[in-house]
Amino acid sequence: MARNEDVTVIKKYANRRLYNTGTSTYVTLENLAAMVKNNEEFVVQDAKTGEDITHSVLTQIIFEQENKGGQNLMPIAFLRQLIRFYGDQMQMVIPGYLEQSMSALAKEQDAFREQMAGAMAQAPIKLMEAQVRRNTEMFRQAMTVFNPFVAGAMSDYDGETSSRGDDTSLSKMHRDDDLKAMREQLQRMQERLEALDTKKDG
Repeated sequence: MARNEDVTVIKKYANRRLYNTGTSTYVTLENLAAMVKNNEEFVVQDAKTGEDITHSVLTQIIFEQENKGGQNLMPIAFLRQLIRFYGDQMQMVIPGYLEQSMSALAKEQDAFREQMAGAMAQAPIKLMEAQVRRNTEMFRQAMTVFNPFVAGAMSDYDGETSSRGDDTSLSKMHRDDDLKAMREQLQRMQERLEALDTKKDG
């Protein structure tokens, strides 16, 4: 999607109202969400201090979207793992990794949609596991930039059988639990799709 180079300034006032300086109108979080989907660049500033509060407003938009019925994009396993990273030594790497992952997904979204459409009727678990492996590789590459020693340890973990005692076993259990939760969510999604198809046929 083409990127709009014009950046609109949104002012947020003490009464929480949002003012679009480009159109000279008050807007809502829904309006800002639509601007994001239309690839319209904007920054949100505190009307009194001029502080850039774009991050907190975008986070609020995601919170609002996640609370709408049937629109959850972030699996529980992902949210749990994300919370674990706060305050962890890995925290500094996560933003860059997530940005790389989402950028790659955006570039391949058309092909990904076609794969998902075909896989929903065949093997959604295998497709998702392949995506997890690709994301893991991207994570390892990101780690190489920030901490080559940790990246090497991750590579050793993937290439060798378990030989590091209880710590390795615990990490494997966490990963297995995350994959199990992901499989269960995909299974429920497939069951819903099959139910919708049954209703259509009926």
